[in-house]
Amino acid sequence: MLFNSYEFILGFLPLTLAVFFLLGATGRPRLALSWLTAASLFFYGWWNPAHVFLICCSIAFNFGCGSALAALVERRQIPAGRLLLLVGVLTNLGLIAYFKYAGFLVSSAGVAIGADWRVEEIILPIGISFFTFQQIAYLVDIWHGDKAENHFIRYALFVLFFPHLIAGPIVHPKVILPQLAASATLRPSLQNLTVGATIFAIGLFKKVIIADNLALVATPVFAAAQAGEPIHFIQAWTGTLGFTFQLYFDFSGYSDMAIGLARLFGVRLALNFHSPLRAVNIVDFWRRWHMTLSRFLRDYLYFPLGGNRRGAARRYLNLMITMVLGGLWHGAGWTFVLWGA
Repeated sequence: MLFNSYEFILGFLPLTLAVFFLLGATGRPRLALSWLTAASLFFYGWWNPAHVFLICCSIAFNFGCGSALAALVERRQIPAGRLLLLVGVLTNLGLIAYFKYAGFLVSSAGVAIGADWRVEEIILPIGISFFTFQQIAYLVDIWHGDKAENHFIRYALFVLFFPHLIAGPIVHPKVILPQLAASATLRPSLQNLTVGATIFAIGLFKKVIIADNLALVATPVFAAAQAGEPIHFIQAWTGTLGFTFQLYFDFSGYSDMAIGLARLFGVRLALNFHSPLRAVNIVDFWRRWHMTLSRFLRDYLYFPLGGNRRGAARRYLNLMITMVLGGLWHGAGWTFVLWGA
């Protein structure tokens, strides 16, 4: 179910919003949050019902792991806590590795030794990188002293909340969980509804009017090049610039729609794009493009590696590791590794 589909705009969204605030107005916050969680799970299952069980298992595992980790941290059982954190993080990474990278890793190993190794096609669960990274952040934050969420429905909603579930922005647990616990979230606000609807409309315009029409220009050029047809100068630049703006307006538009939808429910998501194509240099560009991913890689990869605190050589090594893994995050292929490098 796409944000720009009729099923979503005319059916799912108004029904979910109306029932949520109706339950909130009757003084049943737990029921209101349960409804929004169930609606988000339905939204996720619309793509592939078979993956509903997977995301439910992931949520249950991380909720239990977080609770146990918080207890160990509180009792200062550091070795046991570090081991549990390692198990939790590796389990999450293993989930991504199997579904997203198993075929790539096996085929690459086969090429390296001259063998024809392949695995059967694995259907990638949609949004797996987003909901897995957010839960890794949750466990790491507990290890650093944050409190674990003791309300399972609220935790499940933090992961499943449909505006950010499929394509981000990547949300931070200590930013979203308090908002879900606030009583104001359960009451409709004219400001939230008007601001949310406006941001959603802007994102919808970017996606449907700009990005989808630019695709009609860019896609034939790349299809012709792939087919071996000669591409002339004007065609090449038309396709290149067309795809650049298509990619930006598609992703930025979808992020805006997510931010607008969350605001309708009284939840504020972080800005994900800040006019990156107006950047004056590459550093400025990375501060403006997919900002929530950049912050996640900085806080949970670059800083733990040492950041810039251990000399220039180590700083550049840490930057290289972060960017290469950031490239691989976008897709399973050597082109993504090369792009990150």
